[in-house]
Amino acid sequence: MRLFISSDIEGVTGIVNWNEADLDEGGFWYNYFRNQMTQEVSAACEGAREGGADYVIVKDAHDSGRNIVPTELPEGIFIHRGWGGDPFAMVEGLNDGFDALAFIGYHSASYGDGNPLAHTMSSLVDEIIINGSRASEFTINSYTAAMLGIPVIFLSGDAALCESAKEFVPGITTVATNIGKGAGATSLHPSEAVRLIREGTRSAMEKIGKDCLIELPAHFKTIIKYKGHQRAYKNSFYPGVKKIDEKTLEFESDDFYELLRLYHFVL
Repeated sequence: MRLFISSDIEGVTGIVNWNEADLDEGGFWYNYFRNQMTQEVSAACEGAREGGADYVIVKDAHDSGRNIVPTELPEGIFIHRGWGGDPFAMVEGLNDGFDALAFIGYHSASYGDGNPLAHTMSSLVDEIIINGSRASEFTINSYTAAMLGIPVIFLSGDAALCESAKEFVPGITTVATNIGKGAGATSLHPSEAVRLIREGTRSAMEKIGKDCLIELPAHFKTIIKYKGHQRAYKNSFYPGVKKIDEKTLEFESDDFYELLRLYHFVL
């Protein structure tokens, strides 16, 4: 069994401020949360192997892709750091040879109030909508998995994202690390979160089913609302894009990969 893990940091246990997620800012709190991110990913790797995975690769998918401390992961685990430039982005390296996809440290979508660090792909974007529903990074990457026929089995992150994920993927196993409110959050004890992630990933690997596989829509319409009109104007020249107001673009395709290509160049 082959498992792909995509990991972010804005949904790890206890995080509430942008400087806590900033490698260049450094300092005590960034180092603390990169360590927590590493521990949560390591727990997921251990749980996955206990649940039957014999190959696990982790994509460090936050910011520069240089956050997880590789020496703190279990031996035999592969890690992909940095960015190759593929439109798959946060699941770069995912292919139809994998049996499942899991997410660690994910967060609510831009415009949502479930996480003080809620955003989708870019700080320049106010909102991304796919087929009438607000899209998170989890949504986008889960659709990528669906395009390849790969079940989405596990998610850890803020409680609001976990709740929406259960509606999107009925069979998913989740661990809610934080409950966001305004600029703050209430979180689990970090060690408890690590334990629950290990247990949850093990359970998810043992019970992979059809209810973890998303049905890919036949057609996609995406709307991107920017925070500034300048960015919308510039990106309106992408082939096939319609500019529907000063800050908003629209794009349609039957092929989800074309949405990934769009996001790759305009976010």
